Amino acid sequence: MSLTVADAVDCKGYPADKSKTGGWVPAVLILGIEIVERLSTMGIAVNLVTYLGGIMHLPSTTSANIVTDFMGTSFLLCLLGGFLADSFLGRYNTIAIFAIIQTLGTGLLALTTKLPSLRPPPCSPHHASCKQANGFQMGILYLALYLTALGTGGLKSSVSGFGTDQFDEKDEKEKSQMAYFFNRFFFFISIGTLTAVTVLVYIQDEVGRSVAYGICSISMLIAILIFFSGTRRFRYKKSSGSPIVQIFQVIVAAVKKRNLNMPYNLDMLYEDTPENLRIAHTDQFRSLDKAAIVAAGAFEIGNKYSSSTPNPWKLCSVTRVEEVKMMARLLPIWATTIIFWTIYAQMITFSVEQASTMERSFGSFMIPAGSLTVFFVAAVLITLAVYDRLIMPLWKKWKGKPGFSNLQRIAIGLVLSTIGMVVAALVETKRLSVAKSIGRSTQTLPMSVFFLIPQFFLVGSGEAFIYTGQLDFFITQSPKGMKTMSTGLFLTTLSLGFFISSFLVSVIKKVTGSNGSEGWLADHINYGRLDCFYGLLAVLGFINLVVYLICAVWYKPQQKPKPAAKQIETAVFNGTAEENC
Repeated sequence: MSLTVADAVDCKGYPADKSKTGGWVPAVLILGIEIVERLSTMGIAVNLVTYLGGIMHLPSTTSANIVTDFMGTSFLLCLLGGFLADSFLGRYNTIAIFAIIQTLGTGLLALTTKLPSLRPPPCSPHHASCKQANGFQMGILYLALYLTALGTGGLKSSVSGFGTDQFDEKDEKEKSQMAYFFNRFFFFISIGTLTAVTVLVYIQDEVGRSVAYGICSISMLIAILIFFSGTRRFRYKKSSGSPIVQIFQVIVAAVKKRNLNMPYNLDMLYEDTPENLRIAHTDQFRSLDKAAIVAAGAFEIGNKYSSSTPNPWKLCSVTRVEEVKMMARLLPIWATTIIFWTIYAQMITFSVEQASTMERSFGSFMIPAGSLTVFFVAAVLITLAVYDRLIMPLWKKWKGKPGFSNLQRIAIGLVLSTIGMVVAALVETKRLSVAKSIGRSTQTLPMSVFFLIPQFFLVGSGEAFIYTGQLDFFITQSPKGMKTMSTGLFLTTLSLGFFISSFLVSVIKKVTGSNGSEGWLADHINYGRLDCFYGLLAVLGFINLVVYLICAVWYKPQQKPKPAAKQIETAVFNGTAEENC
């Protein structure tokens, strides 16, 4: 039995054989899908603002909001993907289906950018204003974008969880491999991002966007075939049903018994979970413990051939209650990481617009504005490499632990992003002073685009820490049956970060642009005060960091139950409780 994985099966439904399933090879096959997903999503996002402004003739704030709404929806749909994976499809089927959906989205986007009838005519040199895209043209573009977003949401909710399924947490060797999986996972998707912001953006600007998006579609088809080739090598975890329903069952049961008193001995709370799968009782969120009180009518009476069973809407086990508590404890950390992704959103919107107004020549080569994010990705890769090869070994020798804890990595990411916004505000102040001195209407300012490198590098390095920290935290600190949901919960921080960015842009535009003035966020950034907007984000980032540190101190990880702990199981036939050791 030691040669099989206790909680996993192979493609035929038999216990997974360690020698024939799981490990790094299947994990890499899964990561291939994620690389192409990142290539497609980031290849669209980092250069979409230039397409919307230059080809579709939309104002800068409208273009920025379309990009952030697209990215926000992509990550929000992770909740849908997680729900489907946990409740109906399983992670394998979810990945396969949504990879095909994203292929359709990028294919339609290639067609949209190819046909002249689906974009407005070029600006005429004889007219001061350009004709904006009409409703039909924008409708087809939105359809392509949100098909792609739907595919992204389904993939991201399951890829990381299915990857960790390939490692057995009870095997010390495989458990140590899983510790490295999170860094390798983010390293792989950073390779996809790097390819997107260099090769793909260059093809978009110099060859054609339809060719670039066509490459995304073909790449995903190849990745799907490679993914299917590993079907026999994968390990599959059995779904335990919808975690959302389980959470509501605990809440409803606790509310129904809110007027009951807790038993003097907490061991009298109901518990029917096998001893090796039980979760120890904790003192936080004590009101939820009432869901485990055995009260009248809690059991559904069986017939003479079957025993009574608890009604899950009236009685929940201690373990089920503790699983809900585990998810509740994640929420403060979840809420205080959202602002990072609001800051991140500026790197692929306004920072790209900044780059488009600056001197971008490197010898005889003109750097595409969207490709400036290569420094962002380079920061991620360099940070991960240094952390993986230098910091983790040194930290293990010094502290006996393989690197910083997940909460420490998140804190480092928040600090770096806040500093990045301070630097971005200072650089933008310099850029605006140059624009003012030589004329705000100047198309290319005599200021090198390389001034933007520090802000890209700081926020990019912060992303390396916070992404791996969040992913590690939400997967390892959630119940086994809710890992896909917790991954979706983590990815909603990205979603809400982008939506908050859109909200802030709209509010700042309205508040500061009154009385006929352009305000902080003008249609052309040379006429605005983007530095003030960056400064506001720096202040919000600092306040959020303080709140996060308080929440991190408050957080208590779930402790494993003691082997000798006594548990009380309810005797179904006579309604009394008997003690099992």
